[in-house]
Amino acid sequence: MLAKRIIPCLDVTYKNGKAVVVKGVEFVNLRDAGDPVELAKRYDSEGADELVFLDITASPEGRKTMVEIVEKTAENVFIPFTVGGGIASLEDINAILSAGADKVSINTAAVKNPDFVRRAAQTFGSQCIVVAIDCKRNFDLSKGKYILELEDGSKAWYEVYIYGGRKATGIDALYWAKKVEELGAGEILLTSMDRDGTKDGYDIPITRAMSEELSIPVIASGGAGKLEHFYEGFVKGKADACLAAGIFHFRELTIPQVKEYLASRGVKVRWR
Repeated sequence: MLAKRIIPCLDVTYKNGKAVVVKGVEFVNLRDAGDPVELAKRYDSEGADELVFLDITASPEGRKTMVEIVEKTAENVFIPFTVGGGIASLEDINAILSAGADKVSINTAAVKNPDFVRRAAQTFGSQCIVVAIDCKRNFDLSKGKYILELEDGSKAWYEVYIYGGRKATGIDALYWAKKVEELGAGEILLTSMDRDGTKDGYDIPITRAMSEELSIPVIASGGAGKLEHFYEGFVKGKADACLAAGIFHFRELTIPQVKEYLASRGVKVRWR
């Protein structure tokens, strides 16, 4: 079995011309968590396997700042990192990868133009193209392609949202994940908007269904609040990696604590 990865996520926005990391609940109510490059350095030294930076405002003025953050991070951090948010062209991808990122994450642009995924994978290689899928449970079963049974026995399908979770698309998340795998995506970053920031645990039904249906890795995101949640994400959800933000930023848990706990329960993790 491949070692499971623990990935801190840094949601970056801009305040008074300065980049800050923020953390919200269900995509709203943001509070500051610190300087992105300093946090990245801390996570590298603590033993994170990878990092994800998401430029959550992704405005044109933000794009330049993001390239600067990527350059600074690449100088200071020696684990792979992924950058997403507002990436909409091959030029955007090239700028981020040239600045030192290992992978890019695309979301809205992929939904609006699926061929972008194919062109990106052909140009830069599947290994550096991550498709981020933000999704939410929808209980109108007539509209979904893949109906999943939830923990309480009720049924729902998962709908893809774009523009940072602001716009519903009517697209089934499992259908979309299978399609982007065919188009050449190398990895899926799956965020459950229902669980984001709640600390109620990862959304197991969609994580497991996606992990079982796809042959590319799935990163579970949204809901980590305690050690057991990581174990559940890997063992029940079958995720390849678990991503968390707030609990790491505010030092509620550390990466060594998570890895030691997982190892004690028989989950293979990476040590450096």
